[in-house]
Amino acid sequence: MTTSSNRPVPESMGGPGTVQTDLLRLLEKRTGRTWTTDADVFGAGGLSSLFAMELVVHLERAYGISIRGADLRMENFRTVLQMTALVERLRIPASGGSGA
Repeated sequence: MTTSSNRPVPESMGGPGTVQTDLLRLLEKRTGRTWTTDADVFGAGGLSSLFAMELVVHLERAYGISIRGADLRMENFRTVLQMTALVERLRIPASGGSGA
């Protein structure tokens, strides 16, 4: 039932715009209000640290990533833009790099 975090998510599953749209829909459904990509979802009130953990689980399952350690900072989850940047960074293959 869970997605393996070791399996890369195909590019066809969407880029940054798709992640942003997904997160905006999730926030709207959860809060009943419209959000912008740069709105501080926790500073605006109404969202708790429990919801932050729900976001972590959602991002891991939806995008096949694993969010651990230093990536679990609240700053990575304050805005849709920051969450999208986190997803994009974690989707980059760890072994992919320039050959020297």
